[in-house]
Amino acid sequence: MESKLYVGNLPYSTTEEDLRELFSQAGAVTSVALIKDRDSGRSKGFGFVEMETQAEAQAAIAKFNNYEYQGRNLTVNIARPREDRGGGGGGFRSGGGGGGGGGRPRGGDRDRDRGGDRRGGGRSW
Repeated sequence: MESKLYVGNLPYSTTEEDLRELFSQAGAVTSVALIKDRDSGRSKGFGFVEMETQAEAQAAIAKFNNYEYQGRNLTVNIARPREDRGGGGGGFRSGGGGGGGGGRPRGGDRDRDRGGDRRGGGRSW
């Protein structure tokens, strides 16, 4: 699993073949996946490259993290397992929704308190 790399801040024009060619400078590339928008089919600006060995993955990180590619500095690091990303994202979304719902009434109360102070100050002038 540690030979799979996350590659971010890619130019939208980058193709999977471009990534394969670039990362082959650090070793044998097993697979390349460029993430695209489901609706438009356009690149989202990041992807994943799997190297044959962990040593090659580390070499790719050393070579390409913060590497300038087509005018952009790439972000390259070990990819997190999919279940971590999905679980964290799902938890954040549900927690964020609940927190947002709970936060609105409190925020409204605070606004009223602050607004009252401001209005009171305005009236005293």
